[in-house]
Amino acid sequence: MNRLDVLIVGAGPAGMAAAVAARRVGLDVMVIDDQPAPGGQIWRSIETSARRDDILGPSYVEGRAAVEAFRASGAAYRPRTQLWRIEPGFHAFVSRDRRSQEIKAKALILATGAQERPVPFPGWTLPGVLTVGAAQILLKNAGQVPAGPVWVAGSGPLPLLYMVQLLRAGGQIAGYLDTTPTGQWLSALRHLPRALRAASDLTKGLHWSAMLRESKTPVVKGVIELEALGEDRIETVRYRTNTGATVTSKADTLLIHEGVVPHLHAPLSLDCAVAWNSAQDCYVPVVDNWGETSRENLFIAGDGAGVAGAKAAQLRGELSALRVAEKLGRISTDAIATSARRIRRKLNRELALRPFLDSLFKPRPQVFAPVDGAIVCRCEEVTAGEIRALATIGQPGPNQIKGATRAGMGPCQGRQCGYTVTRILGAAQNRPPADVGFYHIRAPLKPVTLGELASLDQTAAHDR
Repeated sequence: MNRLDVLIVGAGPAGMAAAVAARRVGLDVMVIDDQPAPGGQIWRSIETSARRDDILGPSYVEGRAAVEAFRASGAAYRPRTQLWRIEPGFHAFVSRDRRSQEIKAKALILATGAQERPVPFPGWTLPGVLTVGAAQILLKNAGQVPAGPVWVAGSGPLPLLYMVQLLRAGGQIAGYLDTTPTGQWLSALRHLPRALRAASDLTKGLHWSAMLRESKTPVVKGVIELEALGEDRIETVRYRTNTGATVTSKADTLLIHEGVVPHLHAPLSLDCAVAWNSAQDCYVPVVDNWGETSRENLFIAGDGAGVAGAKAAQLRGELSALRVAEKLGRISTDAIATSARRIRRKLNRELALRPFLDSLFKPRPQVFAPVDGAIVCRCEEVTAGEIRALATIGQPGPNQIKGATRAGMGPCQGRQCGYTVTRILGAAQNRPPADVGFYHIRAPLKPVTLGELASLDQTAAHDR
């Protein structure tokens, strides 16, 4: 069994920065990640994509230096390693190459990032319907560009960035269905003075919008409802705007995005305290200003503690690592205070833009209220109508719905349906999502085979 000072889960911006900071003060560090190379989602394939730098842009290229520093840090790194259980103490159970092992660490830093918010609508399970993030992964990993014009639907910075990258790569855009609620910018204006502290990031978004205008990409504003139609794959997309107009257009590919939410399954499995973040319409872990959760020595760094972007994630990772080092007696309180002041000044600057973005791109209400026929749980094919039919029989919570319909019992363990179930129940019962709650999460966090479980005994015997 490996015994470490700190185990870091995730090799994205937060995890790599935490590893570098922890190694700098001499901590024994291991970083595990289920991807084949470091970088996380934001800097995916950064070590092998130099020929695509002009396509992916300077914010992506910045990740190369972060990965180089991580590689040189001396931290033990285990790619293609999947975490499937954590026990207090901390005992982490992971699988790699179809074999499982137990890793013991004095402290644990979860740097698992965020996922795209699931958006159930009729036809979203058809082949040819993907998230914008999935399409961007294909572009980063292999330079793949869809063969024909793509429809992009949603809201937020990521669709704008991806469309710019796609155009640079020679791709075609059939149209952008902008689902940002009309007039929402008015409510965001009160956050603009603070956001100007991050003026360079604001300028970046304006530049992407200008590039789309120059490319003459068709943009449809005020889209409130979507539907993908087809037999074996998407053939047409139907959308309705806030003017009441309904349009049906030919579509081979539809990409959807309505923001991102933190990965919470690992902290939820340890009963860490979470709170509803109304600005980001999701649960976030309750952490202190070092990233430590309600469970001592368990830290969450990066977007897993609340979505704030790659640069903020790096700074949060550093802070968590410094606090771990202090708690383990490797750095004095005075020394950590000096370093932390510098980091927090930078972090406050990075966080300045977030309230503006959260307000400007707050998801439209329809995201949380899919029509009855829409599949909510993709794994078990449970529809919104089935959940609504049970929502007012007593006052069931998500776990009762899970038991009655199997929603949340599939391979994704509720990652795709959890929030939608919470919001449907809340609407039917006239309760805020904070009162409804989320699924109770139990191990395994990811699918694990019987062979992997059996290999634990062999690993334990070898360690003895």
